[in-house]
Amino acid sequence: MWVAIALMMTTVIASCTLDSETSEPVLVICPVDSDSILTNEDNELKYISLTRTEQELVNNNNEFAFNLFREMIKSQTREQSEIVSPISITYALGMLNNGAAGDTQKQINKVLGFGEAGIDGINDFCKKMLTEAPSLDKLTKVMIANTIYMNQGFELKKDFISKAKTFYDAEPETRNFADGKTREVINKWGNDHTEGMIPEVLNEDDFDPTSVSYLLNAIYFKGAWANKFDKENTKDETFKGYSTNKQVPMMHQEHEFNYTENELCQALCLPYGNNAYRMTILLPKEGKTINEVLKTLTAETWQSYQWMGSAIVDVKLPRLESQSEIQLEKMMSTLGMPNAFDSNLADFSNFCNIPTYIGMMKQVAKIKLNEEGTEAAAITVIGMKNSAIPSEPQHVSFYATRPFLYVISEQSTGAIFFIGKYVGD
Repeated sequence: MWVAIALMMTTVIASCTLDSETSEPVLVICPVDSDSILTNEDNELKYISLTRTEQELVNNNNEFAFNLFREMIKSQTREQSEIVSPISITYALGMLNNGAAGDTQKQINKVLGFGEAGIDGINDFCKKMLTEAPSLDKLTKVMIANTIYMNQGFELKKDFISKAKTFYDAEPETRNFADGKTREVINKWGNDHTEGMIPEVLNEDDFDPTSVSYLLNAIYFKGAWANKFDKENTKDETFKGYSTNKQVPMMHQEHEFNYTENELCQALCLPYGNNAYRMTILLPKEGKTINEVLKTLTAETWQSYQWMGSAIVDVKLPRLESQSEIQLEKMMSTLGMPNAFDSNLADFSNFCNIPTYIGMMKQVAKIKLNEEGTEAAAITVIGMKNSAIPSEPQHVSFYATRPFLYVISEQSTGAIFFIGKYVGD
């Protein structure tokens, strides 16, 4: 028997507010000169207020994001562009973890970075993002949705249903999975909640009519650049990939942006809309590699990239479209939650009326980036088997004509929604 959880994705970042518990200031990173970027007086920049404890949890979850991406790169058999949504996995496992118990739940809590805060910390974080993230920027569309499809003959525990509704706004629906229509219904839900970016959540090999349940979380992001690229300035230029060089449409503009650099890379922040969301691009310097930069990325070093000064930046960035389909079972087990994938050790006794374990877990993600902005979405699927401060502006060049990393994040929390790399394929 199978239970599957499908999830789709979106995006996150940090400002200074007071901790409601301690009255101490909490770090929330504000953009440089944001007022000069805003063009819509009614589109006020908003923040998600976090206590110090909540901010620490977000930082820990960002640590998970970087660890996950490193594991994903290790698993590659060849150099290729990739995109993954860590927060999508957080939603998927967070919802499922309400059905876990014992060491299985503790391992999931630790891997996601919530440790002692446990499942309550994950639930509260997901509820806050679900409620507040979509309304931060009128020029950026963010959709987060959850649902549960249950196979006839199986029953979810009442407490699990209550938490799924309260924290994930997920309403269970019972269907006959052998009716020949359920996969189509699930795929349509996924397609609708990613604006057509992910038309197929489950292919024929993924879908099992004897599954116990499919749980889905959808996250969709579409943001317009605060400073759009002029299409007339886009020219074909050579992108120097790791294995081959190719001609790509290279967008071009010069503007004042948040910028910093170190011995490994240049870092550029491209904001969307009213600055509530932004893309941070990490471009390895000549002679350096993505892996060298990635090795240094932690929650702490990520914060350092948020404290950027401003500079007049001559930007070249390729127009791109990238999609990934990633098997996550081995990666998540390696990161520290092996019990969930072991039929003898998994404890999901609070999930439904039969014993289960995770038998399949993958994520499908897609991104489109052009002169207007960025559109991104992803779906994470979990299948469960029955087991019993600025300085004076400088002028710099930022030419992304070689492989680079990118992170899409939300302004007020620092939480990472998407992380990817582009190598020109």
